[in-house]
Amino acid sequence: MKLLRAHLFLLISAVLLVGCSLVKSDTFIFTADLPPNFYYRASAVYVPAKGETCTVPGGKNTHVGFNRHWRKEYKPDSEIALYRTVSGCPMVVSHLQLQIYSTYGNDRGDFGVDKATVVIREELPAKFQKEFSVNDESYFHGQCQFLFRTSGGKRRIVKILDCKGEDENGVLARGRPVAGYTLDQLQGKTVKLQIKLVKEEKPYMGDTWVKVKNGWKRCMGKGFEDQYAFCNGNYKDFSGFMMPDGKQCTIYPGCTE
Repeated sequence: MKLLRAHLFLLISAVLLVGCSLVKSDTFIFTADLPPNFYYRASAVYVPAKGETCTVPGGKNTHVGFNRHWRKEYKPDSEIALYRTVSGCPMVVSHLQLQIYSTYGNDRGDFGVDKATVVIREELPAKFQKEFSVNDESYFHGQCQFLFRTSGGKRRIVKILDCKGEDENGVLARGRPVAGYTLDQLQGKTVKLQIKLVKEEKPYMGDTWVKVKNGWKRCMGKGFEDQYAFCNGNYKDFSGFMMPDGKQCTIYPGCTE
């Protein structure tokens, strides 16, 4: 009898294990491999599932946020639900809206931000679908660069973050980083955004800085009250400017010539 019970126990355990292995996860992990001082904020956007005619009043609770307070608490891994029911309406995730942040100074406004997107559909043409590796991970790539300019009467340096998509061979796209998946691709998988930062910065606006041997010099324009201060052919009169840390400089990024 004990032997029979032991066999039954092993059989039931095996059945349970097989059953569990067949159950697919209704979530996937989004994560990002980012340079130092980079962060992301994500919003998972949900729409009524295929065949559903229900609606959600005002679209309330159809967006789920991750890393909303990225300055205080940042987690690189976000678990995204594929399906949700909101106000009695069965919904599916349609895309992830991603904001990429990078800080460059100590003031609260010293950051640049740009966007990326993960598109999710019931069906997608094969050419728009990203593939997964044998370890159930999929990657999409981007390249970001800081564009610098001056702002205000003190001509303080501020930076704009400019991000472009990149393929596996390093070829830049015209638009921002984007990846596409179908719902059945994502169950239990991991999607990772990989961003690299271009070391060399460049001016945000043309004809405002002059390239010299050791960096860039700021054209004076009509004076410090001239916010645009285009060079307009005058490549001899330059102005000083203030770095984000308050240092007064004459050449960017090395400060002194």
